[in-house]
Amino acid sequence: MIYIETGSTDVYYNFGLEYYFTVEKRLPDTVFLFWQTTPTLMVGKYQNVLEEINKPYADAHGIHLVRRMSGGGTIYTDLGGWQFTFIQHRDAGEIQFHEYIAPVIDALREMGVNASFNGRNDLTIDGRKFSGNAQYRLGDSIVHHGSLLFDTDIEQMVASTTVDDYKILSKSIKSVRDRVTNISEHLPSPMDPHAFKAGMVRHIMNGSTEEYKLTPEDDARIRQLAQEKFAAWECIFGADPKFNIERTGRFAGGKMEFKIDVRKGVIQSASVYGDFFSTLDAKTICDALVGSRYDRESVRAALLAHDIEGKVYRISVDEMAALIAD
Repeated sequence: MIYIETGSTDVYYNFGLEYYFTVEKRLPDTVFLFWQTTPTLMVGKYQNVLEEINKPYADAHGIHLVRRMSGGGTIYTDLGGWQFTFIQHRDAGEIQFHEYIAPVIDALREMGVNASFNGRNDLTIDGRKFSGNAQYRLGDSIVHHGSLLFDTDIEQMVASTTVDDYKILSKSIKSVRDRVTNISEHLPSPMDPHAFKAGMVRHIMNGSTEEYKLTPEDDARIRQLAQEKFAAWECIFGADPKFNIERTGRFAGGKMEFKIDVRKGVIQSASVYGDFFSTLDAKTICDALVGSRYDRESVRAALLAHDIEGKVYRISVDEMAALIAD
């Protein structure tokens, strides 16, 4: 096994590195990574981003958003947690988690943590989840990656993935706290995150000190991949499945209700109803939206470009954009 220190907490860079050593630069043995990110929401390959996250909260708190190349659900990560990746070049059929999870469990048990595998894709301590895992194939390579909650901000994790309503949020935090846990709460004695990392890497590497150091050429290509395959808007929202959304708002100028069809993150069609007053017909307002990316700033720009501002009585373009897209 070969260990690579990513040297970065940027999620796009780390996923770019993962892709690079899976597809473009093959090392002669299994590659192992152990890395962190700044606050980030990682959405599964097959998920609709806007159904999984509280985007206004994430935007307001500077939480990054990325779409993984693996399936599974959305996870929140921050500098209180760790991610691990195994990259192996070999033929394989069905997805198998156990062989990659077993060394992680063994390492935790060596530290005195009673970790176990729930049989699907989660690791638990006394029935409470602290790790989610996912796996995918690229060509003849297997990539297995997982998260470890070490000292993660649970409140922010819940808020960024829950409808922003105080009562719902309060109940969600309590519910999640009953179902998830941080590893740090179960260690026999306190340990800082970097000592934890050192112990995990040492155990999983099983005495091997083999390590690959990134070259300037590696770094340049990884940065390029990070932007092209993970940070770009098309990679995050453009992979969304087709969906329909209805939004209703009540303003000083009356009620507006939009029904919108979105495909690959772009508005395909729109309808508007309500008791509002306007100098425009409904089709003109809706036509302004078609072709716009489904995000607030893009919707706002589209409405302004089509001279909608001031044409709907006592309802501004900013209010319409906020209604249509979070």
